[in-house]
Amino acid sequence: MNTVRLTTAQALVRFLANQYSERDGQEQRLIPGVWGIFGHGNVAGIGQALLQAAVTHEADLPYYLARNEQGMVHASVAYAKMRDRLATFACTASTGPGSTNMITGAALATTNRLPVLLLPSDMFATRAADPVLQQLEDTRGGDVTVNDTFRAVSKYFDRITRPEQLIPAALAAMRVLTDPVETGAVTLALPQDVQAEGFDWPVAFFRRRVWHVGRPVPEPAAIERAAMLLRNAKKPLIVAGGGAVYSGAETELRAFAEATGIPVADTHAGKGAVPWDHPYAVGGIGSTGSYAANELAHEADVVLGIGTRYSDFTTASHTVFGNPDVTFINLNVARLDAVKHSAEPLVADARSGIQALAGALTDWEVEPSYRQRTRQLIARTREIEDQCFNVGHGPLPAQTEIIGALNDVLDDRAVVINAAGSMPGDLQQLWRARDPKAYHVEYAYSCMGYEVAAGVGAKMADPSREVVVLVGDGSYLMMAQEIVTMVAEGLKVIIVLVQNHGFASIGALSESLGSQRFGTKYRYRDGDSGQLDGDVLPVDLAANASSLGADVLHASSVEEFRTAMEKAKAAHRTTVVHVETDLYGPHPPGHGWWDVPVSETSALDSTRTAYETYAAHKLAQRHYL
Repeated sequence: MNTVRLTTAQALVRFLANQYSERDGQEQRLIPGVWGIFGHGNVAGIGQALLQAAVTHEADLPYYLARNEQGMVHASVAYAKMRDRLATFACTASTGPGSTNMITGAALATTNRLPVLLLPSDMFATRAADPVLQQLEDTRGGDVTVNDTFRAVSKYFDRITRPEQLIPAALAAMRVLTDPVETGAVTLALPQDVQAEGFDWPVAFFRRRVWHVGRPVPEPAAIERAAMLLRNAKKPLIVAGGGAVYSGAETELRAFAEATGIPVADTHAGKGAVPWDHPYAVGGIGSTGSYAANELAHEADVVLGIGTRYSDFTTASHTVFGNPDVTFINLNVARLDAVKHSAEPLVADARSGIQALAGALTDWEVEPSYRQRTRQLIARTREIEDQCFNVGHGPLPAQTEIIGALNDVLDDRAVVINAAGSMPGDLQQLWRARDPKAYHVEYAYSCMGYEVAAGVGAKMADPSREVVVLVGDGSYLMMAQEIVTMVAEGLKVIIVLVQNHGFASIGALSESLGSQRFGTKYRYRDGDSGQLDGDVLPVDLAANASSLGADVLHASSVEEFRTAMEKAKAAHRTTVVHVETDLYGPHPPGHGWWDVPVSETSALDSTRTAYETYAAHKLAQRHYL
């Protein structure tokens, strides 16, 4: 057998550089580069291998330096989301805390079903120097390390304790990364001594491999059953999720809605699959959904879910679909999601499934009165949106006014990134996406700190697009350091930093649940009350952003914000637009409910009142059987 002598790390680098994905005849690098922070454990292993590859040109695998291990995973996930899960990065970290810093990112990737390859360094496989620096000593077993925490949040996990184990493990890793059903975080834990150990590798291991991502088609009988349900429906509704976008099914979905007259609501991941101004686009659905979408959902007798996993925000905690006889048809590549809510399952690629359904319904459409009902609800929804954009709030602007201004100043291809706080709820109702990549809101894990790092990955995935990170002060303070990475890599990203001196979302939720916004403001501790309800802290986040290398613009009104955004768009480097908004809103009117339990007994009047409201909402909650 033809072999070559390499270390395990050198072999892994050479292998990763030769992996490709393909769909619809389009090939691309599956792993175009490696993010990392070197420390003991990987500096002489993966680090040396990447250096050698760059110097000798034996492998094309660029290295990118992150400033936080969690941040590098977020950047990789954002890149994968922009690339429809057909490409992602590998992330390497040093032994111990460097590796476990990636856990949150791994959970986010797996929850969102987005691929990322994690290469955490691990303790000595030989145990020659036990216990080494940062090693966990577990009395239950000598083979337990902190990297075992990755098992719960990874779709595939392996620990490479011998060089030759890399061959099956690496191939298995690529299989999972390119499987739209199984994809998520893939973890190969690499003991630091094994990374540097030499082995005679079969040259065939490094050949160019293309991982073909197919489009599974639905069973004809399943299409017939689904078509029959739709033919008998009087008030059908489509719920478009992330699968519709990752499948590239936008054209087919729009044509299907036009031909049948079925209105299309969307989840956070599905927004943009149908343009906001399409005649059958009714907006976001669920807990923070639009008026039109939630009214139609309440009446719907048949719901066609396309590529959605039906999170509690999508179903408004099992209350938004109010028809007692509602039936579900779920088109999803994953059977796990296809059978939810006792649905008629269509296990298939979204594009293939829509095409098959359209073929089975060529002579059917909804009644004219239902099309008219949809138009009326959309018109009312537009009125609500315009009111939110033009509330004339002062002295500080409302967050909804800032979102309205952003809608006006950004073009259709601009990418808006957000993940946590009150903004996802405002955006789901108010963001007017006409492009399937224009709305980049991570809401499966809703991870504070995702936004800035995601801006790095999104811009790398498509440099031709304007990338706008919309982030509140709470999320910014948790993970702003990847601004340095943007500057170092010469990436032009606009960061809209909305400061309201607290947690607006949780504060409002706390108030609605009778907890009086306790612990949700950035304040001094008051000497008399002993609580964090004193004066506002003298925090200058604009100065912080400037210190990290970004240009900074300030705005204190909506008009100043519009002007600042035009300057930021014309800039050639990362620019932060800092604007203060009112912590107390106002926010868009609520059309849905979210199940957050309230204390059943309490000494506080506010909590007792909130529990009465909570108990009333619970009466509408049910399983869809």
